[in-house]
Amino acid sequence: MPLPKEDLDSIAGGTLAHYEGRAADFREGTRDHDVSQNINALLDAIARPAPLAILDFGCGPGRDLKTFSKLGHRAIGLDGTASFVEMARADSGCEVWYQNFFELDLPPSFFDGVFANASLFHVPVAELPRVLGQLYASLKADGVLFCSNPRGSNSEGWSGGRYGAYHDLEAWRGFMAAAGFAEIRHYYRPDGLLRAEQAWLATVWRKPSNER
Repeated sequence: MPLPKEDLDSIAGGTLAHYEGRAADFREGTRDHDVSQNINALLDAIARPAPLAILDFGCGPGRDLKTFSKLGHRAIGLDGTASFVEMARADSGCEVWYQNFFELDLPPSFFDGVFANASLFHVPVAELPRVLGQLYASLKADGVLFCSNPRGSNSEGWSGGRYGAYHDLEAWRGFMAAAGFAEIRHYYRPDGLLRAEQAWLATVWRKPSNER
């Protein structure tokens, strides 16, 4: 059952305020993170030549927008933190939409791929079907959604000033299948560590080609 608007406003407001108050430190702390494995997982799954239309969902300060753009793609960012939107526009030169995840306004059947790296876990379980449905509708037929989330035991709540939901693989598969996506692959990160030390679950999904 969807959450009341006042609850969504509280979750979005608190989480975005957390990022807003730490925007410069966050940019410096994540600037050199190597997410090439995740970027390649998305691009390798899209059976179309460049340039591709890519939505960086929760783009933050714009690090990955620059990568997609340098690879010849039309990268569009989306973030609900005002400082991140300004940073991403200035640093990447890409179009960046100022939207929070609970008030999305996305064009239908527009994107070849959606890159949701460390972003969808901020969506409460009750709102996840709606948000996934909006991302699904924004993809072209045969388009691809990549997502990487901190994995957990299907709990949610506030932690360190941010709201998060922490899914295991089977629960996440259930949400994605219900939204209409077909699984391509999954893996755990960081690569090369024992499973117990791999805190991130990465999954790749396709919108079936018979969907419009």
